[in-house]
Amino acid sequence: MSNWSDLGIHIPYGRTSGKVKTICPECQKGARRHKKDRSLSVNLDDGLYKCHYCGFSGVANEKKDYFNYTRMEKKVYKKPQWSNKTDLSDAVVKWFEDERGISQGTLKAMRITEGLGYSRTENRTVKAMQFNYFRDGELVNIKSRTRDKSFSFVADCELILYNIDSLKGETEVIITEGEIDALSYVECGYKAVVSVPNGANGTEYLDDYIELFDDKETIYIAVDTDKKGIILRDELIRRFGPEKCKIVSYGPECKDANEHLKKYKKESLKLTIANAEDIRIEGVFSLSDIKQQVDLLFRKGLVKGYTTGHYQLDNLISFETGRLCIVTGIPGHGKSEFVDEIIVRLNLRYGLKFGLFTPENHPLSYHVAKLVSKFTGKRFEENSLTQSDYEQACTHIDNNFFYICPEDNFLVDTILAKAEYLVKKRGIKGLVIDPYNTIEHQIPHGVSETNYISELLSKLVTFARKRDVLVFLVAHPRKMEVKQGVVVAPNLYDVNGSANFYNKADFGLTVYRNGAVVRIDVHKVKFKHLGHSGSSDFSYDTDTGRYTPYWGQADVVFDKSNYLDFYKDTQASIDFAASKTPEEMEAEFIADVTEPGDLPF
Repeated sequence: MSNWSDLGIHIPYGRTSGKVKTICPECQKGARRHKKDRSLSVNLDDGLYKCHYCGFSGVANEKKDYFNYTRMEKKVYKKPQWSNKTDLSDAVVKWFEDERGISQGTLKAMRITEGLGYSRTENRTVKAMQFNYFRDGELVNIKSRTRDKSFSFVADCELILYNIDSLKGETEVIITEGEIDALSYVECGYKAVVSVPNGANGTEYLDDYIELFDDKETIYIAVDTDKKGIILRDELIRRFGPEKCKIVSYGPECKDANEHLKKYKKESLKLTIANAEDIRIEGVFSLSDIKQQVDLLFRKGLVKGYTTGHYQLDNLISFETGRLCIVTGIPGHGKSEFVDEIIVRLNLRYGLKFGLFTPENHPLSYHVAKLVSKFTGKRFEENSLTQSDYEQACTHIDNNFFYICPEDNFLVDTILAKAEYLVKKRGIKGLVIDPYNTIEHQIPHGVSETNYISELLSKLVTFARKRDVLVFLVAHPRKMEVKQGVVVAPNLYDVNGSANFYNKADFGLTVYRNGAVVRIDVHKVKFKHLGHSGSSDFSYDTDTGRYTPYWGQADVVFDKSNYLDFYKDTQASIDFAASKTPEEMEAEFIADVTEPGDLPF
C-alpha cells in the first residue's frame, strides 16, 4: 500500500503489512489536547484506517493508486459570541446574595452575565441570568436561567461540563448537579468545581472529556439527594470508577449544596467535603449503605424492566442492567440475529448503548450491514437503501454500538477490560459476547472444566453488577438430542461444559427454528417481577433481519419502515436511559413521538 503520506499518516517501523496504531493527522491539526495519542488504527493489508477519537477514517485503494475515503464526521458545533458584560444589575447581585448566599466576588470570578432567555411560563423572551461555559478560555455555550426557572442553552452549541477549565492541574475535583451548587463551593474557596450541564438527563458530554479525570485522585460526587440525583450519582460513579469517588451528603434537611450553604453557611458546607464518604468496601454492606435505594424501591414498588416492544415476548421477560442473560440454540437457528434484535430495540426504546465482542462477524463491516438493515427496514444494497437512510443509520450505529476486538488475545479478562473502558468513555449499558467459544480459554492445570466455567461466568456476573451493565452471552449447546428424527430444542442445561450456564444466569433464552417459525423459549427469569418462563413465536424477515410476531397467519407482513425516523425526535429526551424507569421512558417515548398507533413497535 502506498501514499499514506498523502493523508499525513505516518506508518511506524517501516511496516508494510498487518495492523498498526499511529498518530491521527486530523487530531494533530485540531484542538485535541493529547495530540500524540496513537488513536488511529491502520490495517495495512486492506487499507482501512479509523481514528477512535475524531472519526477520521477511510480506505486506501491500491489498484487505483489513490485514496478513496469517507469519514464519520463529528458534529460541528456553533459557538456563541462572547460579550464581556461584567456589570450585573443590582437586582441580580442582590438575588444571589440574599437568596443564594453567593457574593458578588464569586459572580465576577465565574463570569456570570445577564442577557435574554426563554420563559416557558410567559412563552416569550425575557431577561435572564447567564452561566457561561468556557473551554480553554473560549466560550462554548451559554445557559440562561429566568426567574421562573426556565433553562435554555444556545441552539447547536456543544454541551460540556460547567467550569471545565478548573480541572487543569488539580488532583481533586467536586462535581455538582447545577451551576448554582458549583458557585456555592467556589464561594467556600474551592477551585476545581464543575457542574453537569443538564442535571440528571444524560452523561454524553463526558464521552470526549473523560480523560480529563484520569489523573484525578479524588472525585467528590456532590449531586442532589433526590431520586434523579441518586441515579446521576450512581452513573457518575459507574463511569469514573468507585475507587476514585467520594459521596457528599448534606444532612437530612437539605437536598443540594446551595440549600446547605443558605441554611448552615460556608464552614458547614466545607465540612460536607471533609466528611465525604468513600465508596464502601466491595462485598461488605449494611442497610444504611443502601437505604436510599431501598426507600425508592419501597415508594415505587417492583416494576418491569426494559422491554423490546414485542409484546408477547415482553409478557414473558423484561431486562435489567446489572444482569447476565445467556442465549443458546441450535447452530444456524438465529441466536445472534435475535440478540441483535433485542439490543437494537433496547437501544431505540431506551437509548442503551452496547459494546460488542463478536469475532464470528468478521469482518465487522458485515455485522454493521446487519444493523443498518434492522434500523432502516431495507436490504443492505444500493437499489434498496437510499444514501440518506444509509448515512443516518451509520451515524446512529457509530454513536451507540462499539466493537471490541483485542489485538493481543481474546481472554475474558481482556474483553472485560475493553468493556470497562467503553463504560467510562462511551457510557455503554450493555455488552454482547457472541459466542462463548470464541473466548480464548486457558484452563489452569488441575482445574476442572466445570470449575473453570463457573469462575468465568462469575467474572461476567461481577462485571455486570459492578458496572451496571446488561451482559448477553451467546453459547452453543453440546451435541443435540434427536427424537423421532427431529432435533429437540436445547435449554441452558444443554450448553456445552457445565450446568452453571443455567445456575449463574439471571435470564436464559433458547432460539429454535421450526420451518418458517422461530420460537423463543424463556427458560429462566431470576426475579418474578421481571417475567416468567414461556414461549413466543416469531417470523423472520430475511431481507432486513427483523422479527415479527407469528400467530399462525398465512401471510406474514413485515414492517419495512425506518425506525430511526420515529426515534430521532426523541433522542434528546431518552439518551440517559438510567434517569427514568423503563416504564416512565416508554410512556414518554409514546407520548412524544407519535399519534396513537403510529409507533413502529
